[in-house]
Amino acid sequence: MSRINSNVPSLIAQRYLIGSQRSLGQSLERLSSGIKINRGKDDPAGLIVSERLRSEVSAVNQAIDNSLRAINVIATTEGALNESQALLTDIQALLVEAANRGAFSDEEIAANQLQIDNAIDSITRIANTTTFAGRKLLNGELDYVTSGVSTSELTDVAVLGASFGTQSLIPVTVDVAQSAQRAELLFSLSAMTAAATIDLGGPDGIITLTFPASATAPEMVTAINAQRDATGLTAVLSGTSGVSGMRLRSVEYGSKAFVTVDEIPDNNAFVVVNAAGVGVRRDVGQDATATVNGVSATADGLKLNFSTTNLKVELNLSEAFGGGSTGLGQSTFAITDGGALFQLGPQVNTNLQENIGIKNIQANKLGNAIVGFLSDLKSGQSRALNTQTFQEASKIIQAAITQVAVLRGRLGAFERNTLQTNINQLQITAENLTASEAVIRDTDFAVETSELTRAQILVQAGNSVLAIANAQSQNVLTLLGG
Repeated sequence: MSRINSNVPSLIAQRYLIGSQRSLGQSLERLSSGIKINRGKDDPAGLIVSERLRSEVSAVNQAIDNSLRAINVIATTEGALNESQALLTDIQALLVEAANRGAFSDEEIAANQLQIDNAIDSITRIANTTTFAGRKLLNGELDYVTSGVSTSELTDVAVLGASFGTQSLIPVTVDVAQSAQRAELLFSLSAMTAAATIDLGGPDGIITLTFPASATAPEMVTAINAQRDATGLTAVLSGTSGVSGMRLRSVEYGSKAFVTVDEIPDNNAFVVVNAAGVGVRRDVGQDATATVNGVSATADGLKLNFSTTNLKVELNLSEAFGGGSTGLGQSTFAITDGGALFQLGPQVNTNLQENIGIKNIQANKLGNAIVGFLSDLKSGQSRALNTQTFQEASKIIQAAITQVAVLRGRLGAFERNTLQTNINQLQITAENLTASEAVIRDTDFAVETSELTRAQILVQAGNSVLAIANAQSQNVLTLLGG
């Protein structure tokens, strides 16, 4: 049938041509942009998934940047600590040199004191001036703030890490179940049958003492205490069954403390017993047994070390609270603020954050309340060189060196075991997420060029067919004799 008002073949050709042109335009758009999903209509479900993946990749990359920035903060802090440690080592050398009184004049010792004063001032200056992007690192700004600490129960509290989460403060309860004990041996003059020579040993060393049969308890106590710095032991007068005697004790508490008494030769002229009255030649101290927030803490004498995922603290118990037979009880305080919070994960929640405390290393903060502080070594202070308290000053220096070294070690462990491993894991995650997003969203050029060629051919064919369909209507003219 020949009709001219409704050219159905032409309409069919036009419809297919429009579709081919649409496919050609889509292929050109994908090839020019490199993206398979340019608009929601291209693949609605794929768009939703790819946008989620894209946001996750962005968050992971930012978490990597956060970790890298944290490493820079740690590196800046450790560089300053390294310089402070070098100054502490110099102070220790000057102190040991000044203790050589027989070979150094007062003028030389005064010169050493001047150097010590300058070094201590430099340590304080480093603490006050070490910054990263305007934030001070070593002046206590990144240390934790505590409230309610009873110094009669806890002589030192060091919070190494605390995760607040949604809490405004972290309550801490220290419960001492078993007190720390010194090593102790008892001696009664009634057991002294003849002159005796003994080797007296403690944590710091061994000395040999000879006591005549006529020696009194006060004389023995004086002789033993005169060598306290060589043995780490003290002696105190005591009464045993109404007879004068003495107690030989370690200065320190804990299982590392001990006292030994060996008679040379062993004639049973100098007999000692332990607290139970059993004749022995050696006694060892006892560590405290305590819990922090209901969880057992590691103890070394009066020192407690507690570490969980959310809280890391080091505590020193006072002798009254944690030592002796009456050292049982409970002490509470709270951590209210502070610490350096690092966002290390792609989502903002406690599991993907790390909080670490950085101690104040000013001279009046290095050391502790038991041995003293670094500032005590300055001119005019209680441990200056002219006071000749070299042993006490040395303990302060050792405590300060240990504190700085431990802080450097904690920061190094945090960088190596937390930050570096976090970066490695996040980089792998970013690679996999990006690969997944690319499969959904990126153009496959091999496939798309084939589609482009197909669409080009179909458009060309469609144009030719449309021309033929339009030409067919002209054949009606032959019927009219035209």
